[in-house]
Amino acid sequence: MNIVDLHTHSNKSDGSLSPAELVHLAAKKGLSAIALTDHDTTDGIDEAMAVAAEENIELIPGIEFSTEYEGRDIHIVGLYIDHNSEYFKRRLVNFVNGRLIRNREMCRRLTEHGMPVTYEELIEEFPDSVITRAHFARYLLNHGYTKSLKEAFDRYIGDRGPCFVPRKKITPMRAVEIILKAGGFPILAHPVLYGMSMARLDQLVARLKQMGLQGIEAVYSTYAAADERDMRRLADKYDLCISGGSDFHGKAKPGLELATGYGKLFIPEEILDRIKERRKWMKENPEQLRYKKILFTDLDGTLLDSEKQISDYTWNVLKDWTETGHKLVLCSGRDINSVGSVKDYLRLDFAGVYLIGYNGGQIYDCEKKETLYKITLSVEQVRHITETAKQHGIHCHTYTDTHIVSPRDSEAFRYYRRVIKTPVIYSEDVTAVMTDGACKCIAVEVEDHDRLEKLRMTLLPWAEEEGVSMLYSNPNYLEFFPSVSGKGASVRKLCELLNIDLCFSVAVGDEQNDLSMIETAGMGIAMVNGTEEVKMAATVITMDDNNHDGLAKALVDLI
Repeated sequence: MNIVDLHTHSNKSDGSLSPAELVHLAAKKGLSAIALTDHDTTDGIDEAMAVAAEENIELIPGIEFSTEYEGRDIHIVGLYIDHNSEYFKRRLVNFVNGRLIRNREMCRRLTEHGMPVTYEELIEEFPDSVITRAHFARYLLNHGYTKSLKEAFDRYIGDRGPCFVPRKKITPMRAVEIILKAGGFPILAHPVLYGMSMARLDQLVARLKQMGLQGIEAVYSTYAAADERDMRRLADKYDLCISGGSDFHGKAKPGLELATGYGKLFIPEEILDRIKERRKWMKENPEQLRYKKILFTDLDGTLLDSEKQISDYTWNVLKDWTETGHKLVLCSGRDINSVGSVKDYLRLDFAGVYLIGYNGGQIYDCEKKETLYKITLSVEQVRHITETAKQHGIHCHTYTDTHIVSPRDSEAFRYYRRVIKTPVIYSEDVTAVMTDGACKCIAVEVEDHDRLEKLRMTLLPWAEEEGVSMLYSNPNYLEFFPSVSGKGASVRKLCELLNIDLCFSVAVGDEQNDLSMIETAGMGIAMVNGTEEVKMAATVITMDDNNHDGLAKALVDLI
């Protein structure tokens, strides 16, 4: 009976054999097919395929994505990836961008700790490699900074080390989507290894199945017989194909052999035959793998260019997005009326458009013309904020449902109003014209950011006790809103109201007040013109800025 191995690694990620050496070994062992599934890269596939043709063995182009789910590292294997497709190349470039930011920050921290290293020196020492913590550890050892690889991890770059920077990973649901869009076959890799209860694992598989998961690795090198039975039952429950692999790494995993694992592994070719049958069904029924998403986008610095406009290209991408059935949500720290005016002058009169104003304080349904959700600061909290700002000589205003309420006209207020068209009520005591609480207050200082920071520090103890959040939407604006509010909370709330799983949500932003929604959504996108903090939190960074259709170009591949 022919045998296969559907999970292997080369030295293009963390294996020890070159792609060519790996295929030669597979042929020597008599395999009929082998999948090269390096971590987050397909760099070795062309080399492996060329040798496979010579050896008369099937080489399955694949990848293994490292993802994160509820704080756990979850791996998704993709088989039959169209690794040369422009879509897939763009996705890998985004992974590289995120990894690059993380690796440069680790270099900076190591240098601060007396071990100078630049990213350029790292890639020179490890050419053609995807730089991981293992390469950092090897560099520290090679240059005499540590006496062992273990010391490098224990003292500096381990999970609790002072120089470690966690790389924000995509969700497993997003990895499934990427694999499907690249023509691939997504498989949950070695699920027993995650140490999850069967109930939690069942829940994860159910969500992944909803996204289009097609297989589960039920045959694996370290499984006991009971483990394999459990995984086969789970596959049956969710109509998933069985997959199997050794997870061969060469010398990196001593004693674990290609195809046979630790001696008892056996992966019959019929496992691959069933995967091929399912792939045929997938090609004949593409509509079964489509689902609707919801996009949450910030306005200034994200959707809007520096002239507060969008290009025809961006407008058409948003039109295509909504006509496909996806939802569009315009999110801003602005009042809801101002967000609505942005929607109108941009001509975003599409179906399925929602507005979020006041950094999550109000959610508005444009089709129904009604507020779906609202949460406010109390009148007493508004009074305390505005009076404290006045003591610091800083302009601070608030809002009613229909108006901005400002204590007076001022240079700072005119600066704020240069693009805001909401009507104004002037009242020295802003609370005197309020009938109930306000979604937000905003302090404006255009000359000296340090004055805003002093105001923030003065109010910090009170704000923590009162449950009031204070965030900068840009260096000139300090915003105040209920801590239970925020853009992240509104993402979760609207998904709940529309009965949309968070894994189908996408959030895009550039500033500190966008952080919570980027972290909450199933996929977080940071604008390349955004703050470093936002980029570190996101799973994807746009290739272009807000003046060059950065959001739209990132969105095209998600439609």
